[in-house]
Amino acid sequence: MLCTRRLGGLTARASALLPGRSRLGGFGAGLRARRVSTGWSPVGAAFNVKPQGLRLDLFGERRGLFGVPELSAPEGFRIAQENALRKTDLLVARACSTPPGPQTVLIFDELSDALCRVADLADFVKIAHPEPAFREAAEEACRSIGTVVEKLNTNVELYQSLQKLLADKKLVDSLDPETRRVAELFMFDFEISGIHLDKEKRKRAVDLNVKILDLSSTFLMGANFPNKIEKHLLPEHIRQNFILAGDHVIIDGLHAESPDDLVREAAYKIFLYPNAGQLRCLEELLRNRDLLAKLVGYSTYSHRALQGTIAKNPETVMEFLEKLSDKLSERTLKDFEIIRGMKMKLNPQNSELMPWDPPYYSGVIRAERYNIEPSLYCPFFSLGACMEGLNILFNKLLGIALYAEQPAKGEVWCEDVRKLAVVHESEGLLGYIYCDFFQRADKPHQDCHFTIRGGRLKEDGDYQLPVVVLMLNLPHSSRNLPTLLTPGMMENLFHEMGHAMHSMLGRTRYQHVTGTRCPTDFAEVPSILMEYFANDYRVVNQFARHYQTGQSMPKNMVSRLCESKKVCAAADMQLQVFYAILDQIYHGKHPLRRSTTDILKETQEKFYGLPYVPNTACTTNQTHLQLVPSVVYPGPVSITVHMPGQGETIANGTACPQPGHPHMLPAWQLRFSHLVGYGAKYYSYLMSRAVASMVWKECFLQDPFNRSTGERYRREMLAHGGGREPMLMVQGMLQKCPSTDDFVSALVSDLDLDLETFLMDSE
Repeated sequence: MLCTRRLGGLTARASALLPGRSRLGGFGAGLRARRVSTGWSPVGAAFNVKPQGLRLDLFGERRGLFGVPELSAPEGFRIAQENALRKTDLLVARACSTPPGPQTVLIFDELSDALCRVADLADFVKIAHPEPAFREAAEEACRSIGTVVEKLNTNVELYQSLQKLLADKKLVDSLDPETRRVAELFMFDFEISGIHLDKEKRKRAVDLNVKILDLSSTFLMGANFPNKIEKHLLPEHIRQNFILAGDHVIIDGLHAESPDDLVREAAYKIFLYPNAGQLRCLEELLRNRDLLAKLVGYSTYSHRALQGTIAKNPETVMEFLEKLSDKLSERTLKDFEIIRGMKMKLNPQNSELMPWDPPYYSGVIRAERYNIEPSLYCPFFSLGACMEGLNILFNKLLGIALYAEQPAKGEVWCEDVRKLAVVHESEGLLGYIYCDFFQRADKPHQDCHFTIRGGRLKEDGDYQLPVVVLMLNLPHSSRNLPTLLTPGMMENLFHEMGHAMHSMLGRTRYQHVTGTRCPTDFAEVPSILMEYFANDYRVVNQFARHYQTGQSMPKNMVSRLCESKKVCAAADMQLQVFYAILDQIYHGKHPLRRSTTDILKETQEKFYGLPYVPNTACTTNQTHLQLVPSVVYPGPVSITVHMPGQGETIANGTACPQPGHPHMLPAWQLRFSHLVGYGAKYYSYLMSRAVASMVWKECFLQDPFNRSTGERYRREMLAHGGGREPMLMVQGMLQKCPSTDDFVSALVSDLDLDLETFLMDSE
């Protein structure tokens, strides 16, 4: 996943969910190779032992977070801001006084870099640093830089300096393709912020941008708040599955893997119970996005958001999603029948398939068919072995090695963070990856890639090395046991490392388009492609060794694991189609013809197939839980909605409201946090997977270690970052321009069972 952030007209393009005309090594001979350090050590061993040494040196010099001297203390963020703002003032003056030409683009990029180097770093620190003082200082830095960016986005003189360049056809024709694209991207970012409008409309655009940022932040917080229900409303035998707090039970998620049907049902109905404040926030967010899009010249927010992507427009997105849905429909129905059969087998008194059932029962089916108990696999996937596997793969494909480097005192925010140097066999040091892999209190429970510093060619001819963070949530090692990964954790590690390698190898001239700073539906391709490598026995066999015996993982174990992922996979993909279409409708034509909840109900029934279940419909079926909970959102918003009315009864877990009691519908969209970072772009996961599938099958399936194919992959897809149109990069790799039908076929073909594995398991 990329953690994304936006800096108005000066945009960090997809900098965490992430070239040019240069040769393979970025700028090849134009750059001096970085020398190898004698302080580097093998990567595998570094992750199977606890960190020690320099970080515990109480007398060493304190360098500051990521080696930034000012950040040895929280107060350093203020100094870093002030330095960045002084540099910004100088660069703005230079941009406005320099005659239009290539130098204009370089100045704009340096201006963007000055702001992003503080804002990107602060974006990470504000959510990941264990010390509140650092988090608060980083939050303030983000606000401060954001305010400056809003002012720059209304600086007409700055805008006109770029406009003069792009209005001069002779000058534009003299620009190299990468420089021209970066200039056009800067102009696009300015215009979608409304800088080309008259003064009154420009102010309106700025106000809308600020409001959208505030609403987005509020919605994200609300999407993750737990719900609280009075304890007596839940059957006593399921209460222990949730967090107990006095007379209340706290539900903080869907508990989708619980084997108890009633637990999953209660979690679904209570966690998704609608909150009026959150609903208003979503409606306002969608409405303001639409207003901004129309103000700057687009018919819908989706049309604005999809400029420059592989899909290009919402019409193509909907064509892709509807065709995929049609191709999946028969397979999805079969999956639902299989899941329904398993539910009937395990729970014959209540065999109706409900929305909270598929994740659990499909997991049961996978385990029963393929014997993929995680405890059988974990001993083969020690973290050190997995890191060594990545090292082997990158070395064979790309001539790249990963080395552990001891960070200086104060350079990392937690002592178990590892620092990796990424080194090419002939080009030398390419950049750094900080691995924040282990669980700790208050750490976000998500796997992410963050850009801390983008790469760019500096005026002195040196290359500014990229710096990224990979954040996972793995268990700690113990005295006698290394960190062991489940198959899912191993695949996630490969996925996030795909983002990191994109950042290392997207060695563009301009940091505005470096690495993963590219359209969302392309940014996920390198990471998803790594999942295909992680599921290939030839790759897994290079590193999967039992941590005690050294035994290699048997081929049939890998085959079973891969085939198990295809069980009910059509239904899983259909669910993603439903989410993506819902996202498109919400960001399509406004005003919306119905409420967001009614649209959810209608879209679910049309594009998913399982029934939409009201929270409070009273039935005589005592196997279902019917609730009207007291819902309290902890935090800055505290709203209580419908309590059970007088005269309602609780019997066998059923609360039956009196006639006329309002029936509240589950409001899953209020938990759909991707509507913020991936608004109008949720389809990107599916389209990126389609592209990755085609690249895997047509380029790497025959030989996953082929060096010439790896070099071509770097040259065609990774090296350009966002400096080339994404479809041109895809076309360069596949040697054809794929159609919507090609994307659909690639996804559907991934669902087909492997005949060899089927025959092996039938013996």
